[in-house]
Amino acid sequence: MKVVLLKDVKGTGKKGDIKEVADGYASNYLFKNNLAKRADNTALNENQGQKIAQKFHKQEEIKTAKALAKEIEGKVVTLKIKCGANGKMFGSVTSKEISEALSQINITLDKKKIELKEPIKTLGVYKVTAKVYPEITATFSVDVLPLLD
Repeated sequence: MKVVLLKDVKGTGKKGDIKEVADGYASNYLFKNNLAKRADNTALNENQGQKIAQKFHKQEEIKTAKALAKEIEGKVVTLKIKCGANGKMFGSVTSKEISEALSQINITLDKKKIELKEPIKTLGVYKVTAKVYPEITATFSVDVLPLLD
């Protein structure tokens, strides 16, 4: 029996797949647990429409991510950090602080997308990479300066 999977089913397939399964498996497990529905013309057309919509939305997300990466690329973000008399920083600069600094120049980027090899603990200019989308990255600079009272 041909079925359209409504959810991922381990050992059978992913959501949206059209699979040929045994009649008993379909009626006793997949249909009862709302994991699949019979692959009639209506279900196949609906499945095709959903795949087209998903593809369109993914293209839109990629387009938005590329625009954001282009906007971020080459920017310089300045952070002023409290320092001791000898120039030693109190604490470190984290991705959260960098994200907040980006938002001050009207760039919204989640702190989880900012890749720091380790927290910044000294003053200076650092190259930071932002992973905007799985295959799309942007590099920008973070300038860490002492906060003068």
